Amino acid sequence: TLKKQGLAPSSIARNIVSLKIFFRYLQLEGEIETSEAELLGSQALWQRIPDVLTPEMVRELLSSPNETDPYPLRDRSLLELLYATGCRASEVADLTLNNLHLSDGFCKVRGKGDKERVVPLAKPACRVIRAYLKHERGALTQQATQSHEFVLVSRSGRPLRREAIWESVKKYAARCGFSKSLSPHSLRHSFATHMLAGGADLRQVQELLGHSSIATTQIYTHVDQSRLKKIHQKYHPRG
Repeated sequence: TLKKQGLAPSSIARNIVSLKIFFRYLQLEGEIETSEAELLGSQALWQRIPDVLTPEMVRELLSSPNETDPYPLRDRSLLELLYATGCRASEVADLTLNNLHLSDGFCKVRGKGDKERVVPLAKPACRVIRAYLKHERGALTQQATQSHEFVLVSRSGRPLRREAIWESVKKYAARCGFSKSLSPHSLRHSFATHMLAGGADLRQVQELLGHSSIATTQIYTHVDQSRLKKIHQKYHPRG
């Protein structure tokens, strides 16, 4: 099967859609009477449930940068931003000072389709970001050949690249002994799942994540249900 060949769920889904379209064409041409391709599973059946950290794992990850790291406050800030906002790595990389409103506890981010949205920032994230702006960012920007307003800065003074954010997340995940597959998107997944588990409305989470379709957000309801099922199996006497 395609799954045994190691194809990703998205690749399997594309193959299924292609087969269905081809068989429908054969029907229209009168070559076949019925399309057996319609018996194939839908894309939703192949959808992969994303990796999600527990709240305890998130706390460990966010506190993992320490004084032995070159820029611990910057690294803690990027981790806090990823989890506190549920933003994509590219959105965090593109965040500028004029869109950061720490006193009011929110930031403005520009996502896919160049759509801007407002995302709340929790107090712990604001505290860490303030410390970074006060103690590290100024020294980092002195290395820059051109001035800029990006919040996260590399050691050369340039805006921190999306790839560098991925590398940082993997570095601290490895330090905590977490899965090698952990990425900035894992914190986005965790943000959404924890919000829903805490009672947030699906539409609210959709807006915070910047999803154009609520169907994309619904995957996180499956994640939370699977987590609850494991808890039930572990603790219920007849689980």
